Amino acid sequence: MQTKIKTGIIGAAGYTGGELIRLLLNHPNVVISFALSRSCNGQPINTIHTDLIGETDLVFTNEYSNNIDVLFLCLPHKESKVWIENNTISDEIKIIDLGNDFRLDGLFNKGEFVYGLSEVNEEMIKKSNYVANPGCFATAIQLALLPLAKEKLLNKVYTTGITGSTGAGQQLQATSHFSWRTNNISAYKTLNHQHVPEICKTLESLNKEKVQLEFVPWRGDFTRGIFTSSTLETFLSLETLYAMYETFYKDNPFVFISKNTIDLKQVVNTNKCLIHIEKQENQIVIHSVIDNLVKGASGQAIQNMNLMLGWESKLGLKLKASAF
Repeated sequence: MQTKIKTGIIGAAGYTGGELIRLLLNHPNVVISFALSRSCNGQPINTIHTDLIGETDLVFTNEYSNNIDVLFLCLPHKESKVWIENNTISDEIKIIDLGNDFRLDGLFNKGEFVYGLSEVNEEMIKKSNYVANPGCFATAIQLALLPLAKEKLLNKVYTTGITGSTGAGQQLQATSHFSWRTNNISAYKTLNHQHVPEICKTLESLNKEKVQLEFVPWRGDFTRGIFTSSTLETFLSLETLYAMYETFYKDNPFVFISKNTIDLKQVVNTNKCLIHIEKQENQIVIHSVIDNLVKGASGQAIQNMNLMLGWESKLGLKLKASAF
């Protein structure tokens, strides 16, 4: 019997921290040693993540311990670097950061974070002790465009994407009130979203030329999921495009190409990404859907952990979507 590895979570009371707890509780090779939360110290986890009643007796702590194998950072953006600088972390511990602190510049005092998009960086992730998890919108958009980038076919790309309210985090703000969010849609950070630089960095590394991405994100009146649509010009036939995408993702356990229309319900609560392509004359639209908290955050973090530890990518991630 394999000895289970020990994990710790920093920032465990938020949405990504809670999702990570749910997934790790059902991972066959893992135990959660501690779930750290400054605001909920001493409270049972199931009083905050109330769906976990009967699933765990763990209590939030405010004390960090080096007696772990893997550390997950689920802190607000710009706080991971500060936390690492203010705490002594054993050199033996693998770190996965779900924030954006190390996505563009992975350097820190113990080495370098690898960008954790396994669909292009799998071998690097396997060899690394430090991984920067991609952003949720960044994951959906990159997966939609990677095959074109590999063939150096990207030109100017126009992308729209809509995300659920959990994408804004758990901290209450005006645009997350039910009375504002329900029956409502709005654009935000138009052409200026924080995920654009990491998207372009990955795509340009494959495309070998600058990628101009014009991205308009939208807030949706639902809780979880991301749907993106990327438009660009190509003279390739639809059949050629589908063959290209199927070849690129043929060995990938979580990305699937569909010739039928796709929707959020097919991926919510799973680590899947579905991609569908449409073409009119010389314009194509690549649609992609993911769960922002799973494939876009905590599920992808566990996928990266599996790779870092030499395990099967799907371990602990054989999840069920809600079909109706």
